[in-house]
Amino acid sequence: MTDDFFDSQTNSSRIKANIVAKYFPSYCRIINRSRQEQIIYLDLFAGPGIYGDGNHSTPMLIGKAIAEDDILKNIVQLMFNDNKYIDALKKNFEHHFPNGTFSYNPRFGNKTVGEDENIKKFLTTIHHAPKKNPHPTLLFFDPWGYKGINTSELAKFMQNWGNEIFLFVNIKRIHAAIKNKKFDALMALLFPTTIDNIKKERRYKATVSERLNLIMDRLVDEFRHYIPGVFHTSFKFQEEDSKATSHFVIHFTKHSKGFELVKQVYHDFDNLGASLDKDGTYTFDAKKMNYSEASLGFDFTEDNLYTLRLDLIKNYNGKQITAQNLFEDHQVKTNYCATHYAKTLRKMAEDDIIDAEFTDGKEHRVSVLLTKHCILKFK
Repeated sequence: MTDDFFDSQTNSSRIKANIVAKYFPSYCRIINRSRQEQIIYLDLFAGPGIYGDGNHSTPMLIGKAIAEDDILKNIVQLMFNDNKYIDALKKNFEHHFPNGTFSYNPRFGNKTVGEDENIKKFLTTIHHAPKKNPHPTLLFFDPWGYKGINTSELAKFMQNWGNEIFLFVNIKRIHAAIKNKKFDALMALLFPTTIDNIKKERRYKATVSERLNLIMDRLVDEFRHYIPGVFHTSFKFQEEDSKATSHFVIHFTKHSKGFELVKQVYHDFDNLGASLDKDGTYTFDAKKMNYSEASLGFDFTEDNLYTLRLDLIKNYNGKQITAQNLFEDHQVKTNYCATHYAKTLRKMAEDDIIDAEFTDGKEHRVSVLLTKHCILKFK
């Protein structure tokens, strides 16, 4: 990481921070449906919390979101680590959130990820049934490049109930490192079962884009190797000054509710040059930004609506089903969120492809809501 990295916040960094900060409180509320004594947010590469230009990064945004929730501020334990900026973060954080703001005082560490045994123990300790995970944790793992990413350790962390990961991947650095024998040991930690396959297959990929997609596919395969059925959703960042891809954020969860939630969070960041691509990846391109601060989210195009419509017709033609059951059954197979389904189904009702009827005896302003009281009949 260059010394001037935290001088000013890029648009991509701002989006990344807001995604995680918006997701975490909602994640906590879902987890807390079965009452929790403690829920942890763990950031192992936290940075100073505030950029030189005054913009707040993830730790400060997370702190604000939790401090403003009367329930979460009593059950959330915030844990931050950074081997370079931890003193600055502690100072910045305690200035805005003095001791007593949270029932569990935040913890600040200065360890080096990949070398510290306590971090490794925390990530790899598995709480077997019937003993429940005492501290379900959202891990934000954002290294500068790839050093410190041990996929098998992260997969062990994921095996505990409620644990989820946002993994920030510098795909350009990984792409370069795979070609350099000097980094073979680090690449073997990142791709413990697929590195040989990557080196072989990449020779047959004609473009850089195809090779980057191969790398991301194999990274997902690593998690699937250890956790069959894991849900993942990728968010791609384009370079600020070119058409090339620079980074990915990948969210991993074992539960369909987490998968459902993260897609909605991604979608809610509209009018800032982001979109859902045809391959199901969300992409943010700062060069297409609408610089209005009014909203953050994704542009759901007519092509996406039409693609989803065709798939719903294929799967449910001639059937009757509640809108809620359709959404819960179908969304686990796609990267579409609740808003996408609601828009598509309403357009299908308008085009007389489906009949929609409410059974709750209430008047509704829209033709379809994703509830058990909305009955859909596919013609």
